[in-house]
Amino acid sequence: MPKARHQFVCQNCGAVSPRWNGRCEACGEWNTLVEEGDGGIASGPGRPLRKGRLVQVERLDAETQEAPRIASGIVELDRVTGGGFVLGSALLLGGDPGIGKSTLLMQASSALARRGNCVVYVSGEEAVGQVRLRAQRLGCANSCVSLLAETNVENIITTLSARKAPALVIVDSIQTLWTESVEAAPGTVSQLRASAQAMIRYAKSSGATVVLVGHVTKDGQIAGPRVVEHMVDAVLQFEGEGGHHFRILRGIKNRFGPTDEIGVFEMSDKGLREVANPSELFLGERLRAAPGAAVFAAMEGRRPVLVEIQALVAESALGTPRRAVVGWDSARLSMVLAVLEAHCGVRLGGHDVYLNVAGGYRISEPAADLAVAAALVSSLANAPLPEQSVYFAEVSLSGSLRPVSQAAGRLKEAQKLGFAQAVYAGTGQKEAAAGLSHVTLSSLADLVVDLVSTGAQSLQRAGVAGR
Repeated sequence: MPKARHQFVCQNCGAVSPRWNGRCEACGEWNTLVEEGDGGIASGPGRPLRKGRLVQVERLDAETQEAPRIASGIVELDRVTGGGFVLGSALLLGGDPGIGKSTLLMQASSALARRGNCVVYVSGEEAVGQVRLRAQRLGCANSCVSLLAETNVENIITTLSARKAPALVIVDSIQTLWTESVEAAPGTVSQLRASAQAMIRYAKSSGATVVLVGHVTKDGQIAGPRVVEHMVDAVLQFEGEGGHHFRILRGIKNRFGPTDEIGVFEMSDKGLREVANPSELFLGERLRAAPGAAVFAAMEGRRPVLVEIQALVAESALGTPRRAVVGWDSARLSMVLAVLEAHCGVRLGGHDVYLNVAGGYRISEPAADLAVAAALVSSLANAPLPEQSVYFAEVSLSGSLRPVSQAAGRLKEAQKLGFAQAVYAGTGQKEAAAGLSHVTLSSLADLVVDLVSTGAQSLQRAGVAGR
């Protein structure tokens, strides 16, 4: 019997060290190395290799079939997964505590059970009675969902294998599972990796779809080693701000569908409600003719979303002006401020700048540069932007505007919601939305000149040099 070795594994990144250190050399985190055993597995040049078996080699150009899916009936969830859950696949769902992960999966499992699918809900954090109480509150208690309160992986797989293979297995959560093959506490990197591998192996062999719920760290990343995200077929992130009632399901990885797709839900006392038109949700409480507010036409995957960007520029009483950003990249804001001052004559060095994306929405694409610049100049001049206008374009360091992708979809969404004007970089997409008034710009200075012409006196008082 080979002697069991002990090693120290970082609980943050999964790096292995032969001895304990106060700081992980891979990720730089402190006090994350925990001693774990390898289960008596020996390795090295002295160990003979087992003779393998022949495996069938397939041709790339052979005929293949579309992956079979089961649709949950929840349109926003099916949109993110690419049309439904693929049988035999494994998904990882992450999100902050209390964001609604268990609520979403309970509603999805109930909808699938009503369609005649066999669904098993494995709860490692709650007892069966607690799961039933939540199902009653959500109106899902009358669905034929099988409940299982267990954390041992061997017991779970034995129980599932003793009956007809279910269509969907939900494990809430993967951090609570443990396997006897690893000598480590539940929640450690070794246990997490081995438990996830066992559940994924069951999904591939039985044809059942397995959904693993994962906790997130304080930075919003899914806790545990990144190798788990590489092992699964899809990674979904459930996002939302605590002060807002909407939730966004975002597809980060999907081997069977598009990535960066989003589904929008609204949290209520009866659970999650689908939002068919998220643009109306984010613009529902918009105050028209307010200085410092610009509407941005964003794209999430193949879905256009209109959001309001709010800016507040005020004279600073501090030696170093403040720059506060919510929902956007702070480094991107600094770049836009530098371009405004260097190429457009907009002096913001002595002003505090506050930027917010209304509704708690988060923007990651550079197409919002033009809308941010328009909101900043509007707030500085205390002059509202033209009503019913949308903005989208990328700002370069030279002050020129660059076209962005999927301009036609952005224009059609603006037209559908009743907007009258679109301001963007020239892309030749005017025929895509004939009902809109198109304003194509080549540089950021052109935008400032247009605003100067509409509110010259207030802009000049604010310190903007027209060109």
